[in-house]
Amino acid sequence: MKTRWMMGAAAAAMTVASAVALAADLPTRKEAPAPVFVPPPFTWTGFYVGLNAGGVWGSGGNATTTAFALGFPFLATNWPNGQIGQSQSGFIGGGQAGYNWQTGALVLGVETDLDWTSLSRSRSVIGPAFLLPTVGEQAAVTDFFTATGKVSLDWLGSTRLRVGFVATPDNRLMFYGTGGIAYGGGTANFSVFDARNGWFWNSGNNNNSRTGWTLGAGVEYALTNNIILGGEYLYYDLGNRNLSFIPSPAATAFFGVPVVSSTKIDFNGSVLRARLSYKF
Repeated sequence: MKTRWMMGAAAAAMTVASAVALAADLPTRKEAPAPVFVPPPFTWTGFYVGLNAGGVWGSGGNATTTAFALGFPFLATNWPNGQIGQSQSGFIGGGQAGYNWQTGALVLGVETDLDWTSLSRSRSVIGPAFLLPTVGEQAAVTDFFTATGKVSLDWLGSTRLRVGFVATPDNRLMFYGTGGIAYGGGTANFSVFDARNGWFWNSGNNNNSRTGWTLGAGVEYALTNNIILGGEYLYYDLGNRNLSFIPSPAATAFFGVPVVSSTKIDFNGSVLRARLSYKF
């Protein structure tokens, strides 16, 4: 009897254990965890357009300016370098568009931009005094010239190559160098006034477009996969311009030879601007 009771207890225990094991294998009613979205890594490859704004300042002055009467060296007047049209600053703003291609940490691109500027520099200086020649019984008198120069840059553009390097693991910070062709348009004017006789020489208002080169560097950061914020410095050189004056009829009649003046004006300077671009 006792043996039967023990065998029954063991069978009951095995039945309970089997039920517990079977219950453990049954599926639970808990919901599956929500999938975690992992955004694709950022890449600089693609087209972009944007706006920019900042400052521009001219670094070019003008070479030696002269005013003289042919055959009358005592009338020659020279202004030293850089006295007329000294460096001044202005506002620059416009837009840019380009394309980047990224391979590893290297980013290659091409960009074109076109900006409006308010850069204008001008100055008037008085040359050294000189003696006018005597006429008949008239005693020699002292005279001097006043020279006035003005240079403006109305618009500036460029087409450049860019070479950049990604500086962070997430690819969002990039430093780059850039260089290419620069082009711009503006006016240049130079005049000389004879204080004693009221004679006036003027080069006229020379309005033209010019081409040259530009070099610079910048940094950009991708705030999102589409919005890119950056800063950029460019140095541009659009060459120079030689201006010669229209002879004054009165001065020509007085001396019997043309009275002329000439100057060389440089068109170069620097740009520092902020950029905001949208990448497609």
